[in-house]
Amino acid sequence: MILDVLGSPEVTGGDGLGVVQIARLLHREKSQVSRSLKALAEVGLVARDPETLRYRLGWRVFTLAAGAADQHLRALAPQVLRRLVSRLGERAHLSVLDGAGALTVLSHSPARSIQSVGWIGRCTPMHCTSAGRALLFEHTGAEIQALLDDAPPGEYGPNATTDLTEQLARLSAARELGYAATQEEFEADLVGVAAPVRDFRGHIVAALNISGPAFRLGRAMARAGNEVRTAADQLSRALTTAPPPNGHRPDDMRSSS
Repeated sequence: MILDVLGSPEVTGGDGLGVVQIARLLHREKSQVSRSLKALAEVGLVARDPETLRYRLGWRVFTLAAGAADQHLRALAPQVLRRLVSRLGERAHLSVLDGAGALTVLSHSPARSIQSVGWIGRCTPMHCTSAGRALLFEHTGAEIQALLDDAPPGEYGPNATTDLTEQLARLSAARELGYAATQEEFEADLVGVAAPVRDFRGHIVAALNISGPAFRLGRAMARAGNEVRTAADQLSRALTTAPPPNGHRPDDMRSSS
C-alpha cells in the first residue's frame, strides 16, 4: 500500500511524502507506517531525503520494474506477432538494440513458400533496416553518426545509404508517420516496416517489424505500416498494465475484426 501511494502520479511528480501524510492517506497508525518505511528503505524500495525527511520510491523499484517489463514483453509479443502475420501474411519480428545492430529475438512466419528469411539470434545493421530505424527514434544526430561510422562493411540493397543527412531525413519522415519503412535498403527486392515498442518509462525497448518481398508487400506498405504501428502501441500499453488476475490478456491485445 505504501509503494502504491508513493508511486502515484501526484507523488512521483513532487517532492515525496512524509510519514504523517502517508499514514493519513492509508488510514494507518504513524508508528506502523514508520516501521514499514524503515523495512522498505533497508532493501532499497523507498528512499528518504535526509533534509526534508520525505519518502520517495527507491531505485530498486525501477530496477525490478525494468526486469519485469522485459519478461512481460517476451510473454506478450508472440501473440502480437501471430496476429500481424494473420492480418498481413508476411513474416513478423521483434528486435532489440544490441550494440550497433538490431538483434531479432522473436519471429513468426506465414504459411507461404516465398517469404523473408528468419533472423532469430542474428543482428542486422541499424542504418538500412526498418527495425533498426525504429529503434533509433530517440537517438540524436551525433549518436546516429557514430552508428554509421561503425556500420559493418558489406553489400546492401540499392537504396541503402550511410550519408548522415539522408539518414536523418529518412528518420524524420519515419517519426512523423510513427513507423519506419525501408524499400530495398537491406537487400534487393526486400521491403519492411517497423514501429517502436516503449516501456513504462516511455523509453524504446524493442521494435515490431514486418518484412517481405517487394513484389507483394511493396504494394501495401502504408497499410502494413499502420498495422504495425497500432500493434506496437497496443503492446506498449500492455507493458504498463499489470496482468489481470484471471490470466486473460488485455482487451486491446485481442484480435480485432
